[in-house]
Amino acid sequence: MEITTLTLMLYFAAWTFFYFAISHYIARLSKDKWVDWAKSTESDEDLLIILDPIVNEIEDRMHDKLEAFQSSFFGSIGAASKKMDEATGQSTIKAITRDNPIMGLVAEILMKRQGLGNLLNVADSADKGSNKSETGPKLGLGRV
Repeated sequence: MEITTLTLMLYFAAWTFFYFAISHYIARLSKDKWVDWAKSTESDEDLLIILDPIVNEIEDRMHDKLEAFQSSFFGSIGAASKKMDEATGQSTIKAITRDNPIMGLVAEILMKRQGLGNLLNVADSADKGSNKSETGPKLGLGRV
């Protein structure tokens, strides 16, 4: 029996069509079975076991990123606090008033009101001047 080119081409076309039709049908059945299994309650434990390494990796990465953020954040706050203390002289005042608790309390109150910080930097502020107005805020009928 001799196979001609035309017969060979027909066989090829038939097997190609058969292969694609069957493969798509099998893939759809497989997907449907997988989805049904994943939605069932019997798959819960298996899925947890399968996904456990992924969840652990995500947890580890988030923990590392949180630690890096915390160290960066608190480090920058500490540096800013130190600069603020140096700029206002609060650390010097705290060191001087450490032995006298009443003077320390008075200094603490004044520092909280931010009135003492301006008194400490008189030498610097004389050259720079101030942009603040001399009058108080408007309280209704006029200025106080």
